[in-house]
Amino acid sequence: MNIYWLEQTEADVPSEEDWLGPDEMLLLSGMRFAKRRADWRLGRWTTKQAIAAYLQLTICPSALADMQILAAPSGAPQAWFKKQIAPLVISISHSSGRAICAVAPSGAALGCDLELIEARSECFVSDYFTTEEQATISRVSPNQRMQLVTLLWSAKESALKMLGVGLRIDTRLVAVNLVAESQLVRENCVSSAVDTNGRACCNNPWQPLQVRYAGGQVFDGWWQRADYFVRTLVAAPASGRPVLIPGPEIGMLPVSDGNQSVNVLPSDRDGIFLHLRDVRLRDANPAGKGANSRWVVQTHL
Repeated sequence: MNIYWLEQTEADVPSEEDWLGPDEMLLLSGMRFAKRRADWRLGRWTTKQAIAAYLQLTICPSALADMQILAAPSGAPQAWFKKQIAPLVISISHSSGRAICAVAPSGAALGCDLELIEARSECFVSDYFTTEEQATISRVSPNQRMQLVTLLWSAKESALKMLGVGLRIDTRLVAVNLVAESQLVRENCVSSAVDTNGRACCNNPWQPLQVRYAGGQVFDGWWQRADYFVRTLVAAPASGRPVLIPGPEIGMLPVSDGNQSVNVLPSDRDGIFLHLRDVRLRDANPAGKGANSRWVVQTHL
């Protein structure tokens, strides 16, 4: 199984509301606080962009308005398209002006989380982390602690979302195991560039993790540090490394032959989105006109 993901910022969200559906507009109208409205809009925009690319839909306001992200009976976000449940599962998270959406095939269990790397108290660790997790934290230096605590907490959030319970249960019922811990701490929780608050400023590949639930179940997941943030994903069944969905600026490629233009979405081959380097149009029926004229996209990868 492949998991796809996309991250957006507040700057990516248009000021207009024409990409929201009627039920979403009703929900938005009931939000009193500006931050809540901004976070909600950012999460919906990111999710719709991700789903449109995943389903290979045209990215335009009317198509996005046909897609609505509403709460399922469990409270988890659920995607609808043209009044039908979309054939996929999603998970959404936002933090400090960024949002992430993960998308997987229908039937999977999925949770994602995005966290700003910041200091958390000893009381926070003792209240929400297992004895084993606290021992892992105790083995790292003070400079590494902030990142590691954020990572473990984010993985818990992802796991609890995947289980469909959120923060309604004791967070110590899920225990995060960092695969190849010594290598992870050495290579991925330590950065050559650190800001004045001790937060790493770099990007790293997705790394594996495991989550053990109280009932004995073990779930596989992934984590990644990006600048001042940590991303985590947990899914069942297990997935390969998460695949980045091209954002709107590269996801829909304008292609023209000088007379006519179309938008082309990079195709998905073996779970990998392809970035097209050289694209041109060829008229498959040069003599044809009107509706019967067909354009073929030629690519060089």
